[in-house]
Amino acid sequence: MAETESRLVVHQEGDVTVIEFLDRNILEESSIQQISDEMLELISKTDHPKLLINFENVDHLSSAALGTLIRANTKVTQKKGQLRLCNISSQIYEVFVITKLYKLFEIDKSVEEAVGKFK
Repeated sequence: MAETESRLVVHQEGDVTVIEFLDRNILEESSIQQISDEMLELISKTDHPKLLINFENVDHLSSAALGTLIRANTKVTQKKGQLRLCNISSQIYEVFVITKLYKLFEIDKSVEEAVGKFK
């Protein structure tokens, strides 16, 4: 299988893995699949993952991308880890409200605020 370029930027803030997206619009199925694969790989590498997904650079998100977030949350929960989201634009947050996903995810305003809330 050919090596593909990552769709994510990943760095550590203490024991929290921060994930940022390279794409402003997360709409294409192939990109979403690649993002999903990369996130699930990150989750599999840790016993109790602490993941923070930063949406600072994201303008648009498809329903398939929301499905990827739900799967990632399920995997993190199964491993007794934590998943938080931050820097969600009001436009994207509205989608979280309409779909009631704001009840499923812990959502913070900034990376700094979110990192401080991990146990």
